[in-house]
Amino acid sequence: MSEYSAPVGAPIWFDLVSSDPARAAEFYHEIFGWELATPPQEKFGGYQNFTLNGKQIAGLAPHMSEAGPPNIWSVYLHTADGDATVAAAEAAGGSVLVPPMQLEDLGSMMVVIDPAGAAIGFWQPGTHVGFTEWGEHGAPYWFECQSKDYDASLAFYRSVLGARIDEIGTGGDPDAVGPDRYGQVFAGESAYAGIMDAAKLFPPEVPSFWQVYVTVDDVAATVKQTEAIGGEIVMPGEETPYGTLAVIKDPLGALICLGHPPAGMS
Repeated sequence: MSEYSAPVGAPIWFDLVSSDPARAAEFYHEIFGWELATPPQEKFGGYQNFTLNGKQIAGLAPHMSEAGPPNIWSVYLHTADGDATVAAAEAAGGSVLVPPMQLEDLGSMMVVIDPAGAAIGFWQPGTHVGFTEWGEHGAPYWFECQSKDYDASLAFYRSVLGARIDEIGTGGDPDAVGPDRYGQVFAGESAYAGIMDAAKLFPPEVPSFWQVYVTVDDVAATVKQTEAIGGEIVMPGEETPYGTLAVIKDPLGALICLGHPPAGMS
């Protein structure tokens, strides 16, 4: 476990829009130990915060029919200047879905669609500083963009974030496709997120999207628990050089990933 303070450009928050927030809260409490900190906030559309060890870890909102797809996780990156970020996103070929919106003294949020079609949020913190723990059971493990246009995603995030993106595997080989084309997105000296070439991994109708990996002590046990309490297994635990990884859906259909460090690194 380590304390975490998001550098500019790194993930700072993630939240779930759910068609049944109460059912979702039960599920995530069971597998991650998350608690709900407050009752639904009417002034913020019923938004609530999950906590882990008494600290804010993620958000939960009810689905509104006019507010996009239900049962989906969203990722927010840290920006120090929301207006400048939105301008940079538009200049780099993105489009603004939600312009900078001030939420009292908590901070300002905005959402853009990158040129590959993935929705990505940005958060300019005020009193709400985002999640502050990384790498323990129930805290973030990694964040990832599954991109249907890998080259466009690299160019966009390099431009908007000013980020260094180190390619691994076949990296920048233009003739390569699939999961061996991967870029690690650095914020300062550390990487907290990556971009996967997903052009051949999903059907054409599935757009680019960002996904969240949450640390668990035992991937196999959490996968088994997920099935027992009504979730769905998309990918059972798989050993990789980056740890044991799995993909599940909660009982309402929201996709989230699990991760545990490689042997000797936990």
